Amino acid sequence: MFNTRITEMLGIEYPIICGGMQYVSNAELVAAVSNAGGMGILAAGNFGSKEELRDEIRKIKALTDEPFGVNVTFMPVLQFVDREGMMDTAIEEGVSAFETSGRITEEHVQRIKKANVKHIHKVARVRDARTAERLGVDVVTIVGFECGGAPPMDDITTFIQVPLVVDAVSVPVIAGGGIGDARGFVAALALGAEGVVMGTRFMATRESLIHSNAKEAMVNAKETDTMCVLRSLGSMERVFKNEVSEEVIEMEKKGTTLEELIPLITGKKVREAFETGNLHTGILPCGQITGLINEIPSVKEVIDDMVSDAGEILKRLSRMVEVS
Repeated sequence: MFNTRITEMLGIEYPIICGGMQYVSNAELVAAVSNAGGMGILAAGNFGSKEELRDEIRKIKALTDEPFGVNVTFMPVLQFVDREGMMDTAIEEGVSAFETSGRITEEHVQRIKKANVKHIHKVARVRDARTAERLGVDVVTIVGFECGGAPPMDDITTFIQVPLVVDAVSVPVIAGGGIGDARGFVAALALGAEGVVMGTRFMATRESLIHSNAKEAMVNAKETDTMCVLRSLGSMERVFKNEVSEEVIEMEKKGTTLEELIPLITGKKVREAFETGNLHTGILPCGQITGLINEIPSVKEVIDDMVSDAGEILKRLSRMVEVS
C-alpha cells in the first residue's frame, strides 16, 4: 500500500519521512520512525564532533535494522560545523540516505553519489528544485509556507509549491509543510508528491526528547499560534508565538541588526527551551500543523493512523467517483 518511487528508492514501507530537526532528532526518535515503516533522519548539526555523530549513528543501529538517514544543512547558520567531515563519517557508518538543505555544490552531490547513498535535497523555491535536479540529487523535498523552521520567503503555500515542483522536475518529490495526518498525506500524493516529510507532528510524540511542557503547548496551540521571524535578515523562520518571538518582530520593525538579535535567537536558547520546558527563553521552530495536533501518541501510532486513515479516505473518494 502506498508504493511510490520514494518507498522503492529508500527501501521503506511507507513514504513518510521525519525530517532532521536541530536539537530534536536523536537516536530514539529516528529509530522509532524507521521501525514504524517510515524513515527517520538524524540531524548532524546536533553534534559538536564527528565522533559524537558516529556514536549516535551506532546507537540508532542498535535500535533498528531499518533504513535511516542523516541531515546535513548548508545553511549559513551552521557555517562553523565540519559538514564535509560529518558527511564522510555518516558514509563510513553506512547510512542509507542524506537529507541536505541550503546551498549545495556539485562536489557535495558527487561525494554522496560515489558512496552509493541516496540524496534528498530540501528546497523552498521551484528554481532551487530545478538546480538540485541538475546537480544530480535523487529526490527533491519542497516545503510550503506552513512549515516550521525555514519556510519560503515568498510565502507560497504547500498546495501551490508541490504541483509547481512536480511539474518542474522529473525526480521524485517529497512534500512538506502543514502535513501531520492522513488528510495531508493523501492531499500531498494527489498533488503529485511521492512522499511526505513531517517535523512538528513527530515533535509531539512520546519518543520525542523535548520537554513535556513543549509538547503540551503544541497540543493546546491553535493554527494561529506560530509566527515568522527574521524575514528582514533574509533567513526567515516559523516559530512558536511567545514573548521572545514577538520581541524579535518588534526589533526587526526598528531595523535591528543580526548582532543585536543573536542573544534572543541563539541555538543555545532554543535547546534550553526544549530541554527545560521553559518556553519563554528563545524562539522555538514549530509549524502551523500544531493547530491540528490534539494528542501525544507514539511514533508508531502516528504512522499507523496516517496509513490506515489514508486508506479509508481513498475508499471514500473511490465511492464518490463511482456514484458520479
